[in-house]
Amino acid sequence: MRMIATLLNPTHGEAYVCGKSIYTDPAEIRRLVGFMPDFFGVYDDMTVIEYLEFFAATYRIDADARRRICEEKLELVDMAFKRDAMVNQLSRGQTQRIGLARVLLHEPQVLLLDEPASGLDPRARIEIRTLLKRLGEMNKTVVVSSHILPELADVCTRVGMIEKGHLIVDGHVEEVMQKARERLVLHVRVLEGDGDPKSSAAAADRAAGLIEQADEVDTVTIERGTILATLVPDVMDYTALPTLLIEHGFRIELFREEDVNLETAFMQLTKGLVQ
Repeated sequence: MRMIATLLNPTHGEAYVCGKSIYTDPAEIRRLVGFMPDFFGVYDDMTVIEYLEFFAATYRIDADARRRICEEKLELVDMAFKRDAMVNQLSRGQTQRIGLARVLLHEPQVLLLDEPASGLDPRARIEIRTLLKRLGEMNKTVVVSSHILPELADVCTRVGMIEKGHLIVDGHVEEVMQKARERLVLHVRVLEGDGDPKSSAAAADRAAGLIEQADEVDTVTIERGTILATLVPDVMDYTALPTLLIEHGFRIELFREEDVNLETAFMQLTKGLVQ
């Protein structure tokens, strides 16, 4: 992200932002890009509005328009009520919002956000996600680097996964999810007799052996009384399995597909390699 923002020279390769090379057009790219790192410093002796006006001046925004633009960005990130607060007294979530307001001052076409929800409480993370959606609706390209994968599916349209420096997955969120679902995993819990825990454990063993014999099932394991049945690749029809269990006298307490989110997709599509 620092290379794309022209803050770090690459060792090799090429990158383009809006058709402009990071080698030959760094000044132009900086006008097009707003980069917010994971952690950034703030000035102790400035209020929020002074902080934004200072950066508006560095972006060479006309003095007559500076205050108006800063006020507009504060409204956009829902921080107008903190305009006169000292920037070093803001919470982590409020600081992230001010950081977003700062990188939006010069109306960039591309936003590079490194872990924008890192260290935030649940409410602040939801608010940041809502703000990112709003920025996307403003026809801005927003590139987010994050390890909080399940939350990204609600915000992103495309996802890329990098392992050992290589981009191994790149596509629309739905495509990546579908790729991770090539092998369905079923979660099954059964009851037998009076539902006593001991008899239920024995029932799970017998039911697992029965499920394992089905042609559409590849492997079966049991975790804390729940049967995990992995289907044969590309098999999506498992409607015969509940009937099979019922015909053999089992009562079905749970029968569902394993949920697939970006986190489980990441675990299935990567190998855990590091540099």
